[in-house]
Amino acid sequence: MTLPWHLYLMALLYIGAGINHFRKPGMYIRIIPPVFKNPKLLNILSGAAEIILGLLLTLPFTTHFAAWGIIALLIAIFPANLYMFQNKKAGFGLPLWILFVRLPLQIVLIYWASQYIF
Repeated sequence: MTLPWHLYLMALLYIGAGINHFRKPGMYIRIIPPVFKNPKLLNILSGAAEIILGLLLTLPFTTHFAAWGIIALLIAIFPANLYMFQNKKAGFGLPLWILFVRLPLQIVLIYWASQYIF
């Protein structure tokens, strides 16, 4: 069974983002809201999850499971995106409108992942 190219694109995006959690951990730790304890561990777990789920997307017998995992991950990391919007330091000095646009982008990414569930 051949998987569609856009599934491989999604997998590469998540694998690349996951690797980046380990290459530049400070960038990700900075956007974890202070209400969450142990941001270093959360960064490691979310980075590992992105890599693993990205790899699982490319296997036809685990694509369905990986898509559900990505949806759960996107929901779990939404507080970080919200924190970036609300906290100037966490927003890396990006214009507020860009940080605002990132919020509904999560819905688009969830929709994209949902295409591989059914």
